[in-house]
Amino acid sequence: MEKPAGGVSRKRPVKTAAKPKAASKKIGASTGGPAALAASEVREIFARFAAAMPDPKTELEHVNPFTLLVAVVLSAQATDAGVNRATKSLFAKVDTPQKMVALGEEKLRDAIKTIGLFNTKAKNVIALSKVLVESHGGEVPRDRAALEALPGVGRKSANVVLNVAFGQPTIAVDTHIFRVANRTGLASGKTPLEVEHGLERIVPPEYIHHAHHWLVLHGRYVCKAKKPECWACVIAGLCKFELKTPAPQGTGAKAVSTKTEAASS
Repeated sequence: MEKPAGGVSRKRPVKTAAKPKAASKKIGASTGGPAALAASEVREIFARFAAAMPDPKTELEHVNPFTLLVAVVLSAQATDAGVNRATKSLFAKVDTPQKMVALGEEKLRDAIKTIGLFNTKAKNVIALSKVLVESHGGEVPRDRAALEALPGVGRKSANVVLNVAFGQPTIAVDTHIFRVANRTGLASGKTPLEVEHGLERIVPPEYIHHAHHWLVLHGRYVCKAKKPECWACVIAGLCKFELKTPAPQGTGAKAVSTKTEAASS
């Protein structure tokens, strides 16, 4: 106890433990993203995608698994349209790893010089072509680990090849899918891998094969980064994104109806 000047004892104030903060509202993941969607809502989202686009395709032009692999490697930090312009004449003549090795790095570099990072990409394409010839009999492997071992090929690129070329149920999370999954509440995650695993857990099996394409195209043309076109979105009524963009004034644009009946679960 303390004794003040007057000699009267005075107790020290007792410190109390801070009250625990109220539990935060449950969310889809630890990222602070929108609330998780119910299974019935997820099924309805993909049912609407399927109705709007029954057979989605990659926008990267290719003639076989090898040219697809090359196109995917070239598409890093580049648009699909830009890659297609550069590879149209290239793939007409060079469509196997053997032909690519014979072409050589210098000529390949000249053919793709309109694509960003073309020096590094040309080096990687020639190197991966040599590996395919020397270690895989000139064939593109159907195994993710083998694909990721190729120069310039990461998990996203491997997943695209496995899905498009070989029909495997993979989800390649690019910047569009990462944004759409987090924004809508489909699968919140801090990394592409977290989002990939989240989507794999919740996408109904009958929609998993095309899920990657639907989400990519939706993010590219509707759920854009800066100005999402929410008024034209077929899943606007299910999406958990709160700051939905209204239709521009004077355009006559009307919100797409989202009152379709839920798909049977």
